[in-house]
Amino acid sequence: MENKQDNSKNLLQRFYIYQKERFPVLAHGAMITAFTFSAVSYSRICRGAEGFIGTQDFLIGIFATITLFFLVRVFDEFKDKEDDAKYRRYLPVPRGLISLRELKIIGSIVALIQIAVIAYFQIDMLWLYAIVIGYLMLMGAEFFVPQWLKKRQILYITSHMVIIPLVDIYSSGLDWLLAGSTAHWGLAFFFGVSYMNGLVLEFGRKIRPPEGEEEGVVSYTALYGTKGGTFAWLGLLFATLLIAIAASHYAGYGITAYVVLCSFFCIFALAGILFIRKPSAKLAKAIEYSSAGWTVLMYLSLGGIPMLKALIF
Repeated sequence: MENKQDNSKNLLQRFYIYQKERFPVLAHGAMITAFTFSAVSYSRICRGAEGFIGTQDFLIGIFATITLFFLVRVFDEFKDKEDDAKYRRYLPVPRGLISLRELKIIGSIVALIQIAVIAYFQIDMLWLYAIVIGYLMLMGAEFFVPQWLKKRQILYITSHMVIIPLVDIYSSGLDWLLAGSTAHWGLAFFFGVSYMNGLVLEFGRKIRPPEGEEEGVVSYTALYGTKGGTFAWLGLLFATLLIAIAASHYAGYGITAYVVLCSFFCIFALAGILFIRKPSAKLAKAIEYSSAGWTVLMYLSLGGIPMLKALIF
């Protein structure tokens, strides 16, 4: 909620408020840590490698992936500045809590620290980092066709979602690249799950009841109708399930993994089914939370939990 007194606070205080609203570090950090741990774990499982990577390499990897996703957030602030100023003046940048110039400085400092840390400790990872940053810059420029892309929402979001498997490739590189190996082709399943999870999250946070739609703010229920948008989310959830089952099969997890994955699908899909029957703001929020819960559990099921079992037992 807008509070003009916040705008007079120092930068550190204002940035703290900004991150709570736009990039909650604790919540996002937990999800991204699970994402990174599972990517490394699945890579090692596919390669048949024993144990886990070194603690230092993993901690540096977590720092890199969390800050990479933060940079995605900063780039989005610049990319969406006109629409935000016109339709979403309650957001931190248009309401004056923090300026784009300040975010540019913060983002630049973060990028410099990333490069310095990776170059010093994991120099082999720099080329994967460069690929992610390169694609992020293309996203920021809307692939040099901003107006054309903006009129095609599905193409817009599917092209932007590529950043997630790219960060996933970076995360998995903490295993295979630093070990002097090559990426196992089985990782393609995991990258597929990552890409689909990104779409599940994107659709899940933009499902709204009719009374919750906002002018100028994209939602998939506004684009495709309350039922159409929700069915699209359910379809993405199901497609992710199929790819996750394939990934589990490839990793040799067995029937128990399939049962667990199908159970997760039934639990999280319930929010969408209930929303279709009776749309409400509460159930729309349940879909958003279900998307996040599904994403975390998918990553942990495919890499994190099997690795923890191997390490503990």
